[in-house]
Amino acid sequence: MDSAASEKSIIALDHWLQSPAGAYVAAFEQACMDELTADIFGFNAVQIGVPQLDALAASRMPNKWQAATRTGSADTGTGTGTSSSASELGLASGKRQIAVALDFAELPFATASLDLVVLPHVLEFAAEPHQVLREVERVLIPEGQLIICGFNPASLWGMRQGVGRFTSSDYLPESGEFISLPRLKDWLKLLNLGVTRSHFGCYAPPCRTAHWLSRFSMMESAGRRWWPYLGAVYVVHAVKRVKGMHIIGPAWNKKTSKRPAAVPAANRE
Repeated sequence: MDSAASEKSIIALDHWLQSPAGAYVAAFEQACMDELTADIFGFNAVQIGVPQLDALAASRMPNKWQAATRTGSADTGTGTGTSSSASELGLASGKRQIAVALDFAELPFATASLDLVVLPHVLEFAAEPHQVLREVERVLIPEGQLIICGFNPASLWGMRQGVGRFTSSDYLPESGEFISLPRLKDWLKLLNLGVTRSHFGCYAPPCRTAHWLSRFSMMESAGRRWWPYLGAVYVVHAVKRVKGMHIIGPAWNKKTSKRPAAVPAANRE
């Protein structure tokens, strides 16, 4: 997939998120992001792609940025416009700071400068997903954290998408290369990014209307209990591990109680 096809795919994802199924997925991912990011501490966090999802809304980090392609920011109205360059950081948009990156494979951030990076559905529509992960590993500090959202091919939605490609009736965004969770874990392991948690959601059948999706909402609790790995969407939480380095707590100075000096036996009365 070249860069032009990648931008076209991202546009297709933007339009798909406005559909009932897209809103259903976005609601699950927003709730999951709020739960995960609220407990991640640090100073600098970046969300790359899908500006419709405010993945850092619950984060308490002081510096938060939104990175997107030029096309994505212009179409959604959440960016700084088509004239923005990749090095323009810290531009204010309401209460959020926005960074517009023209190419996800070359992130405009210094090495080991970010505490948290969020990738919602970026790898599936990137021209070079391995290079995107290498760049994310580069900009993360040791013990920095990464959150990835993706469509699960081993689900009802994934099977529906496979059938739709033969019948020219896609259910999920077209041109996306959906990555299975075991495959993604292998990619992360090669970059010393250890997966700590994974969440699955959206167990309803692939319906096209909000009415029928809501009718099958009771399958969410049943799916989490009986077939937890078959959700249409997964959210993966990983940590950058650096060999020979361990994060330790503060060294507290413990006051030792003063004991009287021992008296030599010859001087005792």
